[in-house]
Amino acid sequence: MALALGGNLGDPEAAFRAAIEGLKVHLVILNIASIYRSSPISPIPQPAYLNTALLADTRLDPWQILGLAKALELAAGRTQAARFGPRPLDIDLLLFDDLQVNEPELQVPHPRLRKRRFFLAPLAELAADQSIPPDGETVTELLAALGDEQQIEEIGWRQVPPS
Repeated sequence: MALALGGNLGDPEAAFRAAIEGLKVHLVILNIASIYRSSPISPIPQPAYLNTALLADTRLDPWQILGLAKALELAAGRTQAARFGPRPLDIDLLLFDDLQVNEPELQVPHPRLRKRRFFLAPLAELAADQSIPPDGETVTELLAALGDEQQIEEIGWRQVPPS
């Protein structure tokens, strides 16, 4: 399973650390990517985002992961604001093994995974050869297909990455 964490309000790195601690209650964290900075993809003026990704094992199903993610976002101070607007924490379920779900509240793989460098770059750090359903393209292949239009910068963790 792969999750993406992003945020651009307050201290996103602190929000990531708190979210990872909350996730550890239900997940076995296998690996965590570096932090990346990216420009927002939104018509709403806002600060740059920080992003990371993690791989984990769990006995929870994707719907339970979604509920956990929403609870952690609320705990970080996220409110129901404009779509693609600024936020202190956003947790997205990118992949859940080879499962495919297409429901109004849950899509797996994440519907914008293939088009977002801020998802793919951290994920490539962790699982470059991971194939993405339904066609099996790898994370590396998808990242290469994006070209240079979306800029992203690896900035790393200010402190030792959480484990």
